[in-house]
Amino acid sequence: MTAIMGILLENRKEEAAKFQEILTEYGCNIRTRVGLHPIGEYKCINNGIILLEVVSNINEIYDILSKYWQVQIMRF
Repeated sequence: MTAIMGILLENRKEEAAKFQEILTEYGCNIRTRVGLHPIGEYKCINNGIILLEVVSNINEIYDILSKYWQVQIMRF
């Protein structure tokens, strides 16, 4: 089974280190990672969405990420 997770980071600058620590721990279970964030006219905005393609340990990864952030998941 594979899942796509969308994670909302509302304060990327402060949350990036914790988020990266979790992704590093589960790196062998994540096939694809895409970061999306809006860009204002002259600067980056401090929120964003990360999309993950997760191929194993889906429930475990979902559980830990959802402790800290809003997570939406689609399984297929």
